[in-house]
Amino acid sequence: MRKVYQSDLSDKRWSVIKEFLPPAIPGGRPRETHLREIVNAIFYINRTGCSWRDLPGDFPPWQTVYSYFRDWRNSGLWKKNKRYLEETFEKARGSRISGKCWRYRFTERQMQYRWWNSWLRFWKKILGRKRHILVDTMGLLIAVVVHSADIRDRDGGILVFNRIKNALTQLVLIWADGGYRGQFVEKVRKIFHRKIEIIEKDPDQKGFVVLPRRWVVERTFAWISNYRRHSRDYELLTTSSEAMIYISMVQVMLKRL
Repeated sequence: MRKVYQSDLSDKRWSVIKEFLPPAIPGGRPRETHLREIVNAIFYINRTGCSWRDLPGDFPPWQTVYSYFRDWRNSGLWKKNKRYLEETFEKARGSRISGKCWRYRFTERQMQYRWWNSWLRFWKKILGRKRHILVDTMGLLIAVVVHSADIRDRDGGILVFNRIKNALTQLVLIWADGGYRGQFVEKVRKIFHRKIEIIEKDPDQKGFVVLPRRWVVERTFAWISNYRRHSRDYELLTTSSEAMIYISMVQVMLKRL
């Protein structure tokens, strides 16, 4: 018996997620660690934001947990699990999204600051990453791309479409904010044959006004931000950052199921 944490899987949630975990490799030393404890440890790190080495001692050793996380990240396991949960989530609501209206938006930039002082000048250089997400009309995550902050938002948006161009044949309309007007709209139309509708503020707008459909992706970012691993980008690899975002959405959907 060990201490119970808020991020631990219940029996019902474990019964859903265990179906997608790979079996042990035949031959060699038998598996001694239960996969439920591995998933609980990964969820704990994502929820609390602690480092791998600071994983509480009542979990399996951090080296073992990270080894599983790395293997599942490289195999795309979290992305596959997320898609299964999305289908289950839609069925539980009694309806299925038709896929004719999707939402794309970039809203968040994680930045770290490095300062240099000298006798004559003072510089500030910005290092960091940007996160691009694609969500459906329910706010469920479809795709995520993390890249360095020196790439423009419009170029990062193209990276998202490169990933989903063969997967979402029903995608017809994408809503985006004013930061994606111009060349980005033309490229998506010519290369991917998709229509983008720019949602902009009214020039005469005063104060806060809820814009149509803009709140959907903002809510998704709010869901992700509840997991402290995303307060800053602690991952060395962008693939690890993307995997952690998928893990956050898996946790969100498991709760709602």
